[in-house]
Amino acid sequence: MKKSILLLAFAFCATGVYAQDLTSKKGEPILPEAGDWAISMDANPIFNFIGNAFKSDTTNSAPGTNWLNNNQTIIGKKFIDEKSAYRILFRIGFTSETSKMMVLDESKVGSPILFPVQPAQTEDKFSTRNTNIAIGLGKEMRRGKTRLQGFYGADAMVWISASGTKAKYGNIMSSSSVSSTTGSTTTTNPTSTDWYDADGDGNTTEALTNNERIVQKKSGMTFGIGVRGFIGAEYFLFPKMSIGAEYGWGIGYQTTGKGRVTTEKQGGTPNAVAKIDEVTAGSSKFGFDTDINQKTIFGMRG
Repeated sequence: MKKSILLLAFAFCATGVYAQDLTSKKGEPILPEAGDWAISMDANPIFNFIGNAFKSDTTNSAPGTNWLNNNQTIIGKKFIDEKSAYRILFRIGFTSETSKMMVLDESKVGSPILFPVQPAQTEDKFSTRNTNIAIGLGKEMRRGKTRLQGFYGADAMVWISASGTKAKYGNIMSSSSVSSTTGSTTTTNPTSTDWYDADGDGNTTEALTNNERIVQKKSGMTFGIGVRGFIGAEYFLFPKMSIGAEYGWGIGYQTTGKGRVTTEKQGGTPNAVAKIDEVTAGSSKFGFDTDINQKTIFGMRG
């Protein structure tokens, strides 16, 4: 660590001794000026690409700058002057994913099926939704008169997130098994995809024969607030284009409300089928740590 600091200090001193041309061959200013806008992006994918281009092993990882971390937060800057800028951090994410599985259609079970005819199947469907919205405001101060610029400042942030899953099963759960002359049947123990891994074997795409199955899960909404200080450096390779690293250290608090699990099950006398809602407890977190340890600018890991 001492070596890194000394090298960085030497770089600043050296650039003060040797004058640099801070305009391009076309006369364009290299460094940002008052009124300029800037967008920051994660450089790790670029490092990965360059590293893999010179090595046959594609598993080699990028340098661990992680300056926008793993949640793909976007940072925009508005320069007040060449030495300071306002920052806005934002993340707006919505994802929706649907999985499907085919299982035995128990409504069409009847006479033995002769090869090559296959048993009829029905479709189970599983949907997942995630929402992440976050925004932050901050101010950045800059130091240096050469292509190598140091910067520091602080951000204040708020974020919300929520998620949910929903399962739809092709076979109906009945309070009693009924067979007709055509072989149609409803069952108390329908074949269903084990979307929620009820048996705990780690396989969620197998058929589950059980008289109880989850049909929906909703997490409580998470709300968080935080402030962070940051420090970093960047080097301007081209006019208004640079590469650098940023590290932060901050404090944050987030709370998650109660969730809900809806289960389809049988019970009672006489036997009946019902959908039962159960409330899941909420939680809260308080943290004081670096961005690298938290692995995210917005929010905190468990």
